[in-house]
Order: sequence, then structure tokens, then C-alpha cells
Amino acid sequence: MSISASPPAPSSLTAAPVRSWAGRVAAATLWASAPSALWWLAVVLGVPLGLAESEYDSMLIPGWGYLVVPLLSVFQEALAFLTLGLVRPWGEVWPRWIPGLSGRRIPVYAAVVPAALGALACTIYGVLFTWTTLHADMEITRWGEWLMNLCYVPLVAWGPLLAVVTVHYYRRRTQG
Repeated sequence: MSISASPPAPSSLTAAPVRSWAGRVAAATLWASAPSALWWLAVVLGVPLGLAESEYDSMLIPGWGYLVVPLLSVFQEALAFLTLGLVRPWGEVWPRWIPGLSGRRIPVYAAVVPAALGALACTIYGVLFTWTTLHADMEITRWGEWLMNLCYVPLVAWGPLLAVVTVHYYRRRTQG
């Protein structure tokens, strides 16, 4: 008769401790992406943002924009939230609800490669989207443009912040 051992507790599988600065940098990714997501949600909710009707028309509001814009905002924040996995135990050990992988260590490269690609993509996205927003020929009031720029400029930090946390995760998980 054999007794099957349960997977080790996640705390015994975790790598070196997370540096406090890395936890703050990971949290900063959420804060860097949140203002633009909130701006889009405000657009959909009809909050006056100084935009002309033609701008709402170009965003397909009313219409499909009511569905697409909130979904994109939620998707953006969900991706930013994944950065926390690089500094939390759930980014090192598969969750119990995944059959066959439950409680096993997540291979370092299974987290590092998508995170590194995400850092590159977020950097390109942040820079291009912000540059486009700052240089757009939009029908918007001066205060609306100021508010929109204030919401989009933090996106530039998202990619570099993710890159820093990714390097920390890699070093922490491979030291040894």
C-alpha cells in the first residue's frame, strides 16, 4: 500500500524573499495603468470630459463602444494585476484548482518570458499611445485635454516598471 504525499505547502516552494521595493514597484504598475482605464470608463459613463460629439462618434459611443471600451479597460487592468504574481507566492506555485499542476512550482521561464514580452509590449503601447494622445488633433476643451494627458502619461511607466519586477523575479527565482 502506498501513501501518496500531498504537494508541499506553497511557502516551502517559494524562492528567496521578495524585496520590499519590488513589491512597491509591482503595485505601481497597477497605479500606472489605472488612470487611463478610469478615463475610458468615465467616457462610457457619460462623465463630461470636454470631448466633442465627434470624438464620441469615433469611439462608437453610443454603440459598440459601450461594450468594447469597458472590456479593454478591464483587460488592461487585469494584465497590470498579473505583475503582482511576480512578487507573490501565486506567481511561483500553480494554484490548487489546476489539475495535474496543483501545488507544483511554476517554471521560471514560464513567468519570465511572458512578463518580459509584456514589458516590451507595455513600453511600446505606453509610449505610442501617450505620444499619439499628446499629439492628437482632437475636438476637446483645454481642460479636457489636460485631464486626458494627465491620465495617459503614467502609461509610459508601465512597461519599465514591469521590466524591473521581471528582472527581480528572475534573479530571485534563479539564485541559489
